Amino acid sequence: MATESPGQPEEEKKRRRPRGDGGLWWNERRQRWIAEVTTGYTPSGKRKVTTASDRSKSKALKKLQQKLRDRDDGLPSEDGRYTVAQTVKDWLDHGLANRSPETRVKCSGLAENHIIPFLGARKLAELTADEVDDWLADRARRLSTDSLRQVRSILLRSITRAQKRDKVKRNVVQLCDVPPGLDGRPSKSLTIKQASALIEAAEGTAMYCYIVLSLLTGIRTEELRALTWAYVVTYVPSRREWVSVAEAGWDQEQFAIYVWRSVRAGGKTKTKKSRRSLALPRRCVDALRYHQALQRDQQKEAGAKWQEHGLVIASRVGTRRNANNIIRSFRAVLARVPELTAEDWTPRELRHSFVSILSAAGVSIEEISRLAGHKSTEITETVYWHQLRPTLLAGAEAMDSVFPVIDEGA
Repeated sequence: MATESPGQPEEEKKRRRPRGDGGLWWNERRQRWIAEVTTGYTPSGKRKVTTASDRSKSKALKKLQQKLRDRDDGLPSEDGRYTVAQTVKDWLDHGLANRSPETRVKCSGLAENHIIPFLGARKLAELTADEVDDWLADRARRLSTDSLRQVRSILLRSITRAQKRDKVKRNVVQLCDVPPGLDGRPSKSLTIKQASALIEAAEGTAMYCYIVLSLLTGIRTEELRALTWAYVVTYVPSRREWVSVAEAGWDQEQFAIYVWRSVRAGGKTKTKKSRRSLALPRRCVDALRYHQALQRDQQKEAGAKWQEHGLVIASRVGTRRNANNIIRSFRAVLARVPELTAEDWTPRELRHSFVSILSAAGVSIEEISRLAGHKSTEITETVYWHQLRPTLLAGAEAMDSVFPVIDEGA
């Protein structure tokens, strides 16, 4: 039970703080001074109280006065007991409701490995920008710049959510920039010879269709994993319309795929220009025809276990394949190619190879950008710059004409 401190003067015990000025009292069990302020009332009429405590009476009084000033200024009263760990876990539990399971797993892993162990025990209201800067500098010695941006974003968004719920007044992460981290794993592309060897190694496997479509159309892995047979279409001249191959079969001349959805939350594509219709090279048509026959065999083998989702790239029981499953299957095919080291490659590099091969074939960057579903050519130039052949040739050609090379043997 709370009692007054034994050393309090008698006149101070009798003196009562005016109503609305909060309360300051000694808790014998906790051996601390408790500051208590009424900040408002719930819709049901229940009093909302915020508290602070300290072993020193003067410090507890200062905390009480600060809470009173915040209340009078209409500012939220911070929860002094709320930690960074609670903040981040609350965001992981409630702030990712509309995100895919893969995104939730990735964010949870980053938070549990790089935020909570280092900042989790800190009281959120006491977290400073200097502490965040020190934490970012420490993580920069272990993470790539991209991963560093992601962990900072998780902390920033977690505290923003806490701000909206009056757990803290300001978000100190907004004051902190991301320092340069480690160099990320550089992406690369297959040569035409390597790409041909990979396709040959994939023939007869369940990954054949995936590899051929990725390499020859540049479709993103999340777009391909969400592709359904209803979006694999052929042009039927007699009907003058595009019809799904499930209905029209494979006897036509022109085929295409509608890249209209992805495995992202809500099925949305990455950008508006990611929603595109791609004509299919003949090699892709043959791969899809083979894959459809293979999938029918898998369905018969699975029997009652088969779950029909209409997916082109499906598991042996018809369900959606996740990214890790695709990577394992992809590297199993790579292991069959002597000149390639399986662990050095990921499925997204098939898309980089697509850009490289088109560029080498003389396709303009504008056309490559449209085929890849990029928002602008700037993205193509920024992300895939090492896959693009030099296109600014006018200067070199002009200088060659002005300063021709003299053949010494002439």
